[in-house]
Amino acid sequence: MLKTENIVSQHQYRIAGLVIWILVCILLGRYFQIQILEFERYSSKSNTNRIRKVTKNAPRGLILDRHGEILVDNFPIYVLTAIPGEMINRGLQFKMIADYIESDSAVIATNYNKYYRGQFIATRLAKDLNFDQISRLEENKLNLHGIYYDQIPERYYPSRVKAPHLFGYVKEVDRVIRKSLINEELYELGDLVGWTGLEKQYELFLMGKRGISFYEVDAFGREVGPALELNSQNPDPGQNIQTTLDLNLQAFIEKQMIDRKGVVLVAHPESGEILSAVSSPDYSPDLFTGITTERDWAEIQKDPDRPLLNRYIQGTYPPASIVKMIMEAVLIENTDFDVDVTQHCSGSYQFGDRIFGCWKPEGHGDVNMTEAMVVSCDVYFYKAIRACKIDQVYDMFIAFGLGEKTSIDIPNEVEGLIPNNDYMYKRYGRFGWSKGSLLNIAIGQGELLVTPIQVLNYINLLATRGSSPVCHFVMVGNLPGNVHPELESTTWDRIINDMRAVINHGNGTGRKAQPEINGMEIFGKTGTAENPHGENHAWFIGWAEYLDEKYSIVILLENAGSGGGVAAPLAKIIFSQFASTKNLAFK
Repeated sequence: MLKTENIVSQHQYRIAGLVIWILVCILLGRYFQIQILEFERYSSKSNTNRIRKVTKNAPRGLILDRHGEILVDNFPIYVLTAIPGEMINRGLQFKMIADYIESDSAVIATNYNKYYRGQFIATRLAKDLNFDQISRLEENKLNLHGIYYDQIPERYYPSRVKAPHLFGYVKEVDRVIRKSLINEELYELGDLVGWTGLEKQYELFLMGKRGISFYEVDAFGREVGPALELNSQNPDPGQNIQTTLDLNLQAFIEKQMIDRKGVVLVAHPESGEILSAVSSPDYSPDLFTGITTERDWAEIQKDPDRPLLNRYIQGTYPPASIVKMIMEAVLIENTDFDVDVTQHCSGSYQFGDRIFGCWKPEGHGDVNMTEAMVVSCDVYFYKAIRACKIDQVYDMFIAFGLGEKTSIDIPNEVEGLIPNNDYMYKRYGRFGWSKGSLLNIAIGQGELLVTPIQVLNYINLLATRGSSPVCHFVMVGNLPGNVHPELESTTWDRIINDMRAVINHGNGTGRKAQPEINGMEIFGKTGTAENPHGENHAWFIGWAEYLDEKYSIVILLENAGSGGGVAAPLAKIIFSQFASTKNLAFK
């Protein structure tokens, strides 16, 4: 046998041994770092791969009326979800699911792409599944890999009132919506978020806190059982909110407004609590729950009556004669005007080269301030307002909160418009307008635009001599500050007495609002707003005093005719309801 001499030196042995020991030490050091120093970090990563977190939507808080009756509730619905990493032949499964639930595979694929967040995170495919659909899916479960179903809470409206503009609606959070949210970290895809109305305004109270469950999964991402070492959390429902709304009164007024277009608001002036708010036409409050088809959405958007418009905070209208109480305040507070001096109304008034007509072509004859209010004589106010400046009128409008947001507790309120010198200069130029514009403003026309909610605040201030809190829909402790016009007590007396005469005088334009109920006293004012786009708008504003309680009301009927002929009779019906409701249940 041939043998070769071992030519490796002792020095080389030592070097090799040293290298091996260095490598062993590096491995031991790395092992110590992973297992001891960074145990929490790598344990967390391991658990992420080993444990799947499944969230459960929390029921939103309920919306209640002032007596605790449920107006907006929750109802469980079935949703179909998929774990993408567990699916086999995704396109084929989409087609099979579509056949079982009688849907379109393209819709299911669209939902998959819309809600996809990761291979092992549940992705929503369909919702609002009924029992038959769930049964068919369950029968074919072995052919549907990675497909699951669950129950989630959806908004439900059990009461007989609609009030969609007040309640608002919720939307499902997708990627686009989530990016637009201020607190996007609070939401996952598929969560519900308040989008309009009270749902949006009180979102942080209503949303609740989702529940969490933990499951162990194998190397392929398949669930093998609950992770017993981790504590699951049940969903925490959102907080209920109690509104100032009265269900019975709201239902009654909604019925009165069927086939009408406009607004009715009723409130307690001393508290600012709104008892009823109707914007008509409206829509079913469950329009945006479940599946809204493109056809349904297109139809409601194209409706010329604009049912989606919340008229009491977003509709702007010329106020017409309902602002003549402001004109009285301007005349009495800012001038040496004699309220007992009569002005002659022949049916028209010439100022410069323009003729300003009265609503009564034959005229009212000689009238003083109270008589002018009773019959709503325009010529009287044309002549009287010449003693004032436009900025004096502007300041009084602002003092009563007109032309500015009221801080009502639902979003998207608009401001309206009250012109002053600066506005007129910017719009018409220094010499493009004259004091004739003030004559139109004196009867609530011209550039004036107000919202019904501003008018409700205005009438509340009149009913309380300037001390009414801000109007609101939810029972809360701290309210935003309201304007508080400061007038002499004699001025308040004059305005209130004249509003009483508008109702009680035989020639009063508001006499048709008088329900003739013992113990009930009515104060009010009518208005007929000129509308360049069609029939005039009819106004009635006022309040009733009955059994030591006050109830203010604002009625606006679009394209309906005169305030005294159309709006006042509706006010009478509502005033009568106050008395006929046993023990004033909406008090």
